[in-house]
Amino acid sequence: MRDVYKNPALYYVLVPIAVSLWPLLVRGVYLPKTQEQWESEKARYLRAQEIMEEILTLDRDRLDLTGPEDTVAEFDYAGAADRVARLYDISYTVTSRPIRTSGGQKTKNANVILRNVNITDFALFLTTIQFRWPNLECERITLLEKKGLRDRWDVTLEFKYYY
Repeated sequence: MRDVYKNPALYYVLVPIAVSLWPLLVRGVYLPKTQEQWESEKARYLRAQEIMEEILTLDRDRLDLTGPEDTVAEFDYAGAADRVARLYDISYTVTSRPIRTSGGQKTKNANVILRNVNITDFALFLTTIQFRWPNLECERITLLEKKGLRDRWDVTLEFKYYY
């Protein structure tokens, strides 16, 4: 079996045949698969573009969260909570702490209490505020169910904003 590698026919006949089969394999197998994948990705992209346009027409309020007055570099919990709470008609209270620096990273903590809110509005509030300010992290959520009321909660959110 070791003599097979010493046989010159292997190098002069079999290796060129194997090398000549490679382009046929690429042309016959790999290229059609690649074209199918390209068509699939193109269709997914076009579908995603339709969905984005639909979101733009149905939920125009998302664009209202950004504007020319948002160029202020300093983050303010009261302003952020007020802006998002007004969108969903939620009553809230904000208690923020001063900016702290730890290991070169500046952070600011705050508690936001949403009063008498249903789960849907709470989820919309949390999603919107974190979508609008990506450096804002919700560290803890406490839900307290209102006795005798259906789907009414007092929600305490503990936020940390990273500068």
